[in-house]
This record gives sequence, structure tokens and C-alpha cells, in this order.
Amino acid sequence: MKTITRPSLAEPDLASLVRDGDTVMWGQSHAEPVTLVRALVAQRHRIGRIRAFLGIGLGDLLAPEHADAFELMAYCGTGANRKLADAGVLDILPVHYSQLPRLIRRGPLRVDVVLLQVSPPDALGRYSLGMAREYLVDALEGARTVIAEVHPDAPWTYGGPYLHEADIDLLVHSTEPFPGGDSPPPGPVELAIGKHVAGFVEDGTTLQAGIGAIPDAVLAQLHDRRELGVHSGSIGNGVAALQVAGVITNGCKSIDRGISVGGVLIGGERLRRFAHRNHALELRGTDYTHNPRVLASIERFVAINSAIEVDLSGQVNSEAVGGRYVGAVGGIVDFLRGAQASRGGAPIVALPSTAGARSRIVPALTGPVTVPRSDSCVIVTEHGVADLRGLTLAQRRSRMIAIADPAHREALERAAHGK
Repeated sequence: MKTITRPSLAEPDLASLVRDGDTVMWGQSHAEPVTLVRALVAQRHRIGRIRAFLGIGLGDLLAPEHADAFELMAYCGTGANRKLADAGVLDILPVHYSQLPRLIRRGPLRVDVVLLQVSPPDALGRYSLGMAREYLVDALEGARTVIAEVHPDAPWTYGGPYLHEADIDLLVHSTEPFPGGDSPPPGPVELAIGKHVAGFVEDGTTLQAGIGAIPDAVLAQLHDRRELGVHSGSIGNGVAALQVAGVITNGCKSIDRGISVGGVLIGGERLRRFAHRNHALELRGTDYTHNPRVLASIERFVAINSAIEVDLSGQVNSEAVGGRYVGAVGGIVDFLRGAQASRGGAPIVALPSTAGARSRIVPALTGPVTVPRSDSCVIVTEHGVADLRGLTLAQRRSRMIAIADPAHREALERAAHGK
């Protein structure tokens, strides 16, 4: 018999539902169920040792000392995960985002317990998954136990699946404040990059853009465009602003016409207001948002992703720097390959040319090869554009050096010629 709890100030009892040895998963970023995760941490010694799969963490919910009862794993080292990775208690799963659904449904990531943040129910008693669908959809299919917290500020979003009380083993109410969701305004470097990237975005283009200062800077340059569309893993404040302004209409999309499609909402109160009961926005599972066949079917699909460093042959590292795992494989390869296969598409990797005194255009990568040089892309820095598609290695070297910071070009030339 399903049990439902009503609003209470008492900490929810998770120890009666979560078992020793369970794998537990919850929503990432602004979809983190803060009340439930805090209860899980507080009760971890009563429960026993569990495995927790993490996405991007924005809340200060997990600390290295919690590894005394948690086996912590994640697909990324970003956000609050960085301190866990630096402490050596976070194990990284380096897989393409498109592979997560299969691993969760039938593979080694099979989930026992899902913790959800949901919106208040509609008139039909349906709870929306609110800020995220993505791989939570797959976790729900096979989980033994579903625990949900209702947040009054979580938007009721479309895309399904929707839950009824009978689908939930424990339901609690939370008023924990959402973490901050407004990014600082882009600086001059980001704006210069955004201007270069915007040159690839014509009227009627469908966009995928990640999160952070560079995607925000790109979107800020597009207010004079018309009939843009969106198919992305994450949707943030920049997409909301363009859709409210009438720039994003999705009217020219070859699929999902009239609808912006994403997997997770990452942003603040304005984004939540925009998303609430918005029929022109749907959140879908990763099996759809990152599906290679779906992406290839989108005409004029422009994928905009960031990286830590790119070498002179066009290999991309989006994962680690200086031995620290700070990024992810994530969806970069999925989206870049989708844009390569799209008729009229453009696979773009955008990054500042330097990080402090260090060049981010390098003779050889210092970290893993996330995107191989065979997946030739358009590389953009504040100094220009290197379209590597169809170019030989020698041609690529000269194009890449031309978009490096001028202070590093001579050293790159010497390295390129073995001097």
C-alpha cells in the first residue's frame, strides 16, 4: 500500500524505504529535491551504505565526509561536485549522455530509489516532474521506490510522464529556497565569442546551447533573428528571454514545430515563471533530447558547446585540467555529431583563448580526448573562427593558431613545426 505524508515540519523518514546497498538517483541542478537529499544525508548511518548517482549539484548538500556511507558517482565534475572530486571521493562515469538511459534501464546504473522534486498537482491530480525529465524518466521505469517532494515554486511543465499519488511511495512538502539561478552578465571576451558564433545562426535555425557565460553571450546577440527554434539538453534564462521576445517561435523546426524541447531547466525565478504551464515548452527524456536519429533529422541544427582546451588538430577536451576533473563528457559529442549530420547544421565549440596566463589552444591536449579530431568542428574564440570541416592537419594548424591569443601564437608555431 502506498503511503502519503502530508505537510510537516518533521524530517521525512527515508530509512524505512531506502535499503543498504541501494542505488539512489535524483534530479540535478535546480531540480534537486533539497529536503529529501538532506534527510538522506542525515539518516545515512541508519540506512547503510548506498550508491548515489549525481548530476550537476547547485546546492551545498553533499560534503566529502558523507563518503563514510555514500559511494558517490557522477557524470560530471561541475558545480558542487568539484569539491567531492578534489577530495577524491567522487567516481566519474565518462560516458556520452545519450548512453545514460540504457545504462539506467538495463545496465549497471539500474536505480532502486528515485528522489524527485515535483510541482503541485493539476486539477486532474497529476504531479509534473517540474524542472527536469532527462534520465529521471528512465529511472522511474525500473525503480522499486519513488519518493517525491512537492515544491510550491516548481513549475508545472509539459512533456510527461505525470505522476499520481498512487505512483509515489512517500510524498513530502518543501519550501526550501531554490539556489540562485541568474548568471553574471557576459564580459567582453564572452561577448566577442558570442558575436562570432551568432554569424552561424540564420533566421529559422534550431539551436542547442549549453549553460554558462558563453551560451548566454551567444543568445544575447540573437534578438534581431526571426523564427528560431530550440532543441537542447538544458534550457536557461537566455532561451526564455528570446522566446518571450518572439525571436524563438519554433515555427520553422522540422520536428516538434511550435515547441521548444529540452531536458532540464537551469535558471532562476524568471525561467520558472516562463516554464509554468507553457504549452510552447516541453521537457523530454534523454532518449529523445540526445537521440542521434532525432538530432540528425533537425534541419539547420546549430550546436553550441564549450570546452576546456582544443589542440591544433581539432581534438577537444571538455573534461579535465591539471589532473582535476572539472567538466564532463556530457552531451557534447551527441550534439556535435547531430549538427554534423543535420542538413545545413553547424557543430560549434566555443571557448576563450586563454585561462589566466595559459593558452587554451594547445599543441597537444593535457587531458582526455572528449571529441576526436575526426569529428571536425567549428572552433571559436574571441579572436575568430576556425572552421575545421574538410581541412587537412596542416590547414587546421594554421587556422587554430590564428584564433589563439596573440601572445601564444609564436610558441604554438614553434610547437607545430617541432622547434
